Amino acid sequence: MKFYDLESILITMLFIVLLPCTASSQELEAPHSLSVVPVKSYSIPANRLFIGGTVAAHKSVVLTAQMPGRIISISGEEGDRFKQGDLLARINDDELRAKRQTALAQYNNATIAINNAGVQYHRQIVSPSTSNRAPGGMGLPGMFDQLVTNPMSNIIGTRDYDVERGADIVAARSQLEQAHQGLEQARSQIQQIDTKLRDTLSIAPFDGVIVSKNIEIGDTVQPGQSLLVYEDLDVLQIVIDVPGSLIHNLKEGQTVEAKIDALQSQIPVKVSKIFPTSDPVRHTTRVKLTLPKSSQASPGNYAEVWIPGANNSLQKRLLVPSSSVIERGGIPSIFVVNEQNKAELRLVRVGDVLVSGDVVILYGVKENERVLDKPPAFITSGYDVKK
Repeated sequence: MKFYDLESILITMLFIVLLPCTASSQELEAPHSLSVVPVKSYSIPANRLFIGGTVAAHKSVVLTAQMPGRIISISGEEGDRFKQGDLLARINDDELRAKRQTALAQYNNATIAINNAGVQYHRQIVSPSTSNRAPGGMGLPGMFDQLVTNPMSNIIGTRDYDVERGADIVAARSQLEQAHQGLEQARSQIQQIDTKLRDTLSIAPFDGVIVSKNIEIGDTVQPGQSLLVYEDLDVLQIVIDVPGSLIHNLKEGQTVEAKIDALQSQIPVKVSKIFPTSDPVRHTTRVKLTLPKSSQASPGNYAEVWIPGANNSLQKRLLVPSSSVIERGGIPSIFVVNEQNKAELRLVRVGDVLVSGDVVILYGVKENERVLDKPPAFITSGYDVKK
């Protein structure tokens, strides 16, 4: 009887010891409590709004192959700087150079033919040809033919030596003109080949840097294939798409503020170009703003540009807590809870941050939609949000 009592006491003590551990395990497995807040709508002063954009080079070209062939030379790698007119890449041109030698030989032959035809034409003018006249004999018989027989043939109408001389002159002139045409044809062939030889060379159109190299020595390329991306990184721009309601607040030469991703301070940028037409689908106008050289920005960086709004006006804006906005890849995003209580990641365009801690959402959500406030790092699209 005492043995069973001792066994019961040991089991009870073991249960008491394990009970806190079990409770802690259950607490760890319990779902996290998530804060879901609605998207609110307020009328706030429209002093300025910022629009997201991208940093891009002032000049950017994609050098493509104009001739088929094999790459035999590349002057540098990504990041290498070149001057205008420097050779960047070259395609094998042995076949074209052989054709040029053939065309050059034809050019030289045409030159010789012109010289010969010119001499023959001059001889016909100065000393008419006697090839069409009776050869006559030697001595007195020959002299008799030249003085009597040939003139009598001309008098009685059996031959007309003036017509024959004119025909000889025309024939000589035709040979001279044909020789000139042959020379022009050879010259044109050489020019065509020289043009194709230039197409085998990729020349730097301006001072810049290779930012992307899509070929290696030995690659075989076809016309239209991309070889290099070449950009002028000395002057950088921010490219933004401004809504139609704000485009009239900007003008070329105006200075506004911008913030580059990964840079803490705001920098002044100048409006360099406002495109004359708008996007018919998004109803936005593209604007380019020039960055100062000391901006330390790089092409492809995300940028935010503050656009002035209408003075002393109120605009309806959507607000969410700033803690609900997260960044994925440097782009502002928000988790929206749909009707099935599933988290849905959306990209948004954000505006000013208010004193209350709320942030203006310009695009990406609708009024009265529900968003996650302070979403944990483990939240992904499709996550089941517990009520």
